[in-house]
Amino acid sequence: MKLDNNNHSVFMLHYHLIMCIKYRNNVINDEISNRLKEIFEKIAPNYNITLEEWNHDIDHVHILFKGQPNSEISKFINAYKSASSRLIKKDYPEIKKSLWKEMFWSQSFCLLTTGGATVDIIKEYIKSQGKKDGK
Repeated sequence: MKLDNNNHSVFMLHYHLIMCIKYRNNVINDEISNRLKEIFEKIAPNYNITLEEWNHDIDHVHILFKGQPNSEISKFINAYKSASSRLIKKDYPEIKKSLWKEMFWSQSFCLLTTGGATVDIIKEYIKSQGKKDGK
């Protein structure tokens, strides 16, 4: 449990976020994923959000993060999607030819609270995502 500035307890909620590339285009490799993760970690503290686990496939990312109940999750996700899209296209201009009208992220996303599953179970699930050994 974490305490705020007034020594009140602050409960953290865990979320599992899945975001896809527009039209599920295959553009995420390890280097792009690492850059997307760096951008997430840079923006997250502004919204009282902490990254717990990150993984990717070629067309989507899985993210486990925690936030305070007053964290503005939808504002954070929109800010992240906007900044990461802009920075990825700037850092990797060749990616634009693999995107539809230069749109990086799909407009929709899946956000789940972790519910009854333990954080360790969610972390293991996220670690297991992505194609391994050509399968």
